[in-house]
Amino acid sequence: MKGKGVRLSLVTRWSALVGTLLALGILVALGLDHFFPGHPVLVFFACLLAIVPIAIITIRSQIQPILSLFRALEGTVASYRDGDFSFSLHWPQNDELADLIAAHNELGHVLREQRLGLVQRELLLDTMVQNTPVAMLLVTDFSVSAGAIVYANLAARKLLSEGRKLEGHQLSEVLDSAAPALKEALARGGDGLFTAGEGENEEVYHLARSSFTLNGRRHELLLLRHLTTELRRQEVQTWKKVIRVISHELNNSLAPLASLAHSGAELVRRGQTERLPQILQTIGERTRHLETFILGYARFAKLPTPRLEARDWNVFIDRLADQVQFRLVGELPLEPAWIDAAQMEQALLNLLKNAHESGSPPEDVELQVRRVQDALRIDVFDRGTGMSEAVLTNALVPFYSTKRSGTGLGLALAREIAEAHGGRITLANREGGGLAVTLILPALPGTQSP
Repeated sequence: MKGKGVRLSLVTRWSALVGTLLALGILVALGLDHFFPGHPVLVFFACLLAIVPIAIITIRSQIQPILSLFRALEGTVASYRDGDFSFSLHWPQNDELADLIAAHNELGHVLREQRLGLVQRELLLDTMVQNTPVAMLLVTDFSVSAGAIVYANLAARKLLSEGRKLEGHQLSEVLDSAAPALKEALARGGDGLFTAGEGENEEVYHLARSSFTLNGRRHELLLLRHLTTELRRQEVQTWKKVIRVISHELNNSLAPLASLAHSGAELVRRGQTERLPQILQTIGERTRHLETFILGYARFAKLPTPRLEARDWNVFIDRLADQVQFRLVGELPLEPAWIDAAQMEQALLNLLKNAHESGSPPEDVELQVRRVQDALRIDVFDRGTGMSEAVLTNALVPFYSTKRSGTGLGLALAREIAEAHGGRITLANREGGGLAVTLILPALPGTQSP
């Protein structure tokens, strides 16, 4: 190819060919004119009969390889379009077509290298995705409940179909055999935590989702992360923190009390009793502070079994509205609420106060109560800053708080109350900002929420 032998361009070769044919034609014409003088027409036609076949054969022999090369180029371009980059071409001449073939082969080499790198990256990515503990589902169409599953990793297969293939199935069919909490979390929209199972078999998951367009169709990527082990590890660390906090608070209160008691005894011994009322008052204040601190933790640790009674929703909501500001969304259920009014009031007060402390405008703090099939759904909405994934993961853990002076008991107590009623609590960030906290309770006593 290029660089081998003497380089003859196409222009040079074809110019030499045409010149040779013209010279041959002139020689034949001169020879015929010598043998047939005075007959120019005869010489002309005889010359044509001799030169034209030679010219056609010669030109055809030169064009035929070029036409074959063009057909080969057309075939390799079609192969490239189909993703096959294994072909290369050869041109024996050292001319411009050789340069074209060299560039074409170099392009094929580059495409093969890129394809190999892409395949290797895809294999690496698929290996990582298949072996990640996070369950991944890719679903077509924007409506998730009606979408078809186009991809599912091993974790998703184990979680939803006992290891069987999920691709090609409708998500709604798969969800029919899944935990109701997962189906509800998907229907609710947005990211958030949900709990599946009961008692010792309770499992906590975090759902994350994102929508995008692929090949002109809307797709949604669902990620389900199992958090139970992490939460239990976090709970151990939290309890250690609780012990340190309680020990610190007790030491901060008992040390001054001991000092004040010693000072009071010394004053009595000396007969200087005029400062005793002040010392006793300080002791009383520190004692009440310590009592309030301990009762707050004891209330969470020793939550009594709820006494379920039928309560009128209007009366219950009016009593709640007297203590905290919120806007009621929708109509209240006509059926009475089977709840422990005191405990449920405490849970909702904690949630509503959290909503006000989230940075939400007061008018955007909302409460909604609905009857959903055989369950009761209570939603508390706000338009605050919402929660990061890390905070969502730990928000329901006792004593976990992002507030400097917070006890971390508000959401944890609400969760305990909901579960004591046979229900559960979920957290999810809202589209447009803010948080949605949902209590799912049985509509009737003695039943479990779905």
